[in-house]
Amino acid sequence: MHRLEIIANASVREELEEALELAVPGFAYTVIPQAQGRGERDRKLGTSTWPELNFILIAYLSDDDFPAARKAVTSVRERFPREGIAQFDVLAME
Repeated sequence: MHRLEIIANASVREELEEALELAVPGFAYTVIPQAQGRGERDRKLGTSTWPELNFILIAYLSDDDFPAARKAVTSVRERFPREGIAQFDVLAME
């Protein structure tokens, strides 16, 4: 089992959710809709100076479903290369 964590610009949330739902049948996940922070290129703080925000998506996936989910995230990242889509995989204990 894998824990997939995605931290991304809020502007690509719908595209990521749609891509993952199409790639993994019955895809179940949790979203934290507003996340503030600083990445490699800029800050996303939801302020007048730094107006953008991130979101966090967390999902637990079987070993069989995980490759399809990673591929879906990669395809969205390729379509939106400047939107800051970070993907983390943690091998989860059952």
